[in-house]
Amino acid sequence: MAATLRLVREGIGIELWRGRYDVSVDGQTVGSLELHQSFEEPVEPGPHTLRVQRGRYSSPTRSFDLSDGDTATFRCHGANIWPRFVASLVKPDLAISLRRE
Repeated sequence: MAATLRLVREGIGIELWRGRYDVSVDGQTVGSLELHQSFEEPVEPGPHTLRVQRGRYSSPTRSFDLSDGDTATFRCHGANIWPRFVASLVKPDLAISLRRE
C-alpha cells in the first residue's frame, strides 16, 4: 500500500510571489501547483523531503516520514508581507512558506 502527499496552496492575504510553483519530492519534480489549488501524489512509505519552488525562489526543504496508508498534508503560500518579500531577494528560500498541517 502507498502513502499520500497532499499539498494545498492557500494562505492569508495577497501573495507577492505569484505564478505556478513546482513541487519536488526527494529532489525530483513531481508536479506543479497554482494559487487556490491542491496537489496529491502517491509516495512510498518512509522518509522523504519536500520543496516548493518558482524559478530561483523556493520554500525551505521540509522532511516528513510516512507509514502505509498515511497522508502528509502541507500548506504553502508565497510571501505576503513586504519585509519577507524583500528578504527573499537575498535569501531565496524565504520566498515561499511551507508548513505541515
